[in-house]
Amino acid sequence: MDVRQALTAQSSVQRIFTAGWNSGLIGYAWAIGATLTSTLVGFAMRGRFDLVNIAMVYLLAVVLVALHHARGPAILTSVLCITAFDVLFVPPAGTFTVDDLQYVFTFAIMLTVGLVISHLVAGVRRQAREQAALEVAAETERIRSALLASISHDLRTPLAVMAGASSTLAEAADKLSSSERQALAQSIFEQSRDMAERVTKVLQMTRLETGEIRIDRDWTSIAEVASSALDRTSERLASHRVIVELPNDLPLVRVDAALVEQALANLLENAAKHTPAGTVVRLCARQRAHELVVSVVDHSGGPSEVDVERIFQKFAHGPIETTAGGVGLGLAICRAIVRLHGGDAWAECVPSGGMAFRFSLPIERAPPAAAEVPGADDALTPDHPDR
Repeated sequence: MDVRQALTAQSSVQRIFTAGWNSGLIGYAWAIGATLTSTLVGFAMRGRFDLVNIAMVYLLAVVLVALHHARGPAILTSVLCITAFDVLFVPPAGTFTVDDLQYVFTFAIMLTVGLVISHLVAGVRRQAREQAALEVAAETERIRSALLASISHDLRTPLAVMAGASSTLAEAADKLSSSERQALAQSIFEQSRDMAERVTKVLQMTRLETGEIRIDRDWTSIAEVASSALDRTSERLASHRVIVELPNDLPLVRVDAALVEQALANLLENAAKHTPAGTVVRLCARQRAHELVVSVVDHSGGPSEVDVERIFQKFAHGPIETTAGGVGLGLAICRAIVRLHGGDAWAECVPSGGMAFRFSLPIERAPPAAAEVPGADDALTPDHPDR
């Protein structure tokens, strides 16, 4: 559970116990309504049931109001029910006089029940608010600790490589050949680029969770998005065989193309990082009812039993251990992006070994102006499946 989920849980608890019925005026209105309803039921029962059964109807009204409202409405319900029952049903009817003292005991029970239940409910509400606050604080601290631990662990290696390579260049550059100096410089460049990407993912995840990112929707084809994502990840996927299967008749989607490209690129990078070189990676899409499902499937022969939900959590890493780094945010960012668009992201184990990562995007009716997107037919087609 992340900070947003914890805050949502807290707000849900507060809504359940404090919103709606628990607002002052509404609570008193319900007290009056519950008394009137009980009175109507009592008139319907009179002549066929004993007075004690009618008293139970009023007692039920007191209990229900006390469960859902503050102490004031509960007390008012008790007083109104006692008055209505006494005047309308307890002989002599039409007066406050009580011939049988046992009804006085009944009145006392109604009032006591209302007070006791309202007191207990108030305690439960208070404990729920305190528990929600504690859960938010604990979850915030857990996320903070996980973030610091993940960043410190995943940045330590590239920093060490950069420090070693740069110190070698600074201290022994004249003793190194041109190719060795170039290799060290290339290593520094690659490690600094990886560090920048990891920090960018942390910042992007933070922006997604805090609601700072606003999606700018426009009509586009998934082929264009896939082409851009493949270009972005071409270097990482250089040692893999990528097969693209995108039918020409796929409908357009109204999305923020840059964000969806990021989501797809994260899935492709995940496949590159956590599968051996030479693995076949399939990028495909299909229409399913009113949504478009995009899949990145690797046939790595990896484990067939994986906690497919856990790997979408923040700071979780892939099921196949590799030397590839990362802060474990790529899949979490992918899911957050597609959920902003009204879709979802999930993973499935491939029976023959490997993983299938998929996300869905809702399909809307495209206006005539968006019927054709320039370049969509030339982006990627099944006629050119290999990249």
